[in-house]
Amino acid sequence: MSVILAIESSCDETSVAICDNGKITANVIANQTIHENYGGVIPELASRVHQQNIVPAVQQALAIAGVDKKQLNGVAFTQGPGLLGSLLVGVSFAKSFALALNLPLISINHMQAHILAHFIDQPMPSFPFLCLTVSGGHTQIVLVKDYFEMEIVGETLDDAAGEAFDKTAKILNLPYPGGPLIDKHAREGNPNAYQFPEPQIPGLNFSFSGFKTAILYFVRDRQKENPAFVAENLADICASVQHSIVNILLNKLKKAAKQYHCKQIAIAGGVSANSGLRNALLSLQDTLGWQVFIPKFEYCTDNAAMIAIAGYHKFLQGDFVGQEVAPMARMNF
Repeated sequence: MSVILAIESSCDETSVAICDNGKITANVIANQTIHENYGGVIPELASRVHQQNIVPAVQQALAIAGVDKKQLNGVAFTQGPGLLGSLLVGVSFAKSFALALNLPLISINHMQAHILAHFIDQPMPSFPFLCLTVSGGHTQIVLVKDYFEMEIVGETLDDAAGEAFDKTAKILNLPYPGGPLIDKHAREGNPNAYQFPEPQIPGLNFSFSGFKTAILYFVRDRQKENPAFVAENLADICASVQHSIVNILLNKLKKAAKQYHCKQIAIAGGVSANSGLRNALLSLQDTLGWQVFIPKFEYCTDNAAMIAIAGYHKFLQGDFVGQEVAPMARMNF
């Protein structure tokens, strides 16, 4: 028997989940709307709201799962990477909770957990497989050889794909969070209306800093000619930007699949909720003979269910940490 309570607090979502023998029975996510007033996550505010949310979230998760805290067998938590103040709240609570109940502590790497979200529900990939992990802070191609044996074979050299979406939204004066709004408007636009240069980065690595600059200059120059350019062409701009970012991601992924002779392909992270990316990836199943794995929307953005399933597999291995464990803003695989 293994009933795991999991805590995720790496950024601005306070999430608590319960995993009962490999099955997610509760996944509570408390979002922080306060950051909408500032156009981005304010780290100090995020940590304060985590302190307010974490106890109610734990109580709610236990109630939904129908589990008493005395029935728990372990406590999993995000150790990193993430915002240090936010991580500190989750790690401190997990340590205190585990100490009070004499439960083992299970440290989880946030980025590994995004990948392991594929083992929450069927269908599940088999090892080895390639996973494109895309979020606001990370863009990686990972060769997944086993649950905790992963190799980053390509990553961004500067900015992440999610940051490119968010920066575009700011340029277009869309409210925070802008990524989902780019996706929403893109569905009504022409993806071939405007062309943006694809960064020429050797190997399997990415770069989005120059791409963001190209969009900034494009909008600036068009607005000089027509101040109402963005308002009149919003859907086409969003569709074209999204199309370009998706192409950049998938061109590298296709190259990696060929290099590693891999037909099992997965995506993970917040940007994997983007409909343009999901649809484009699905279209490659037939043309390239891939078997594509895409997590449910609720397991794409930050959530404790992915921490719980990762914690479950570490629990089976007896992989625990002591009370000396500390949060890590940066954390390698």
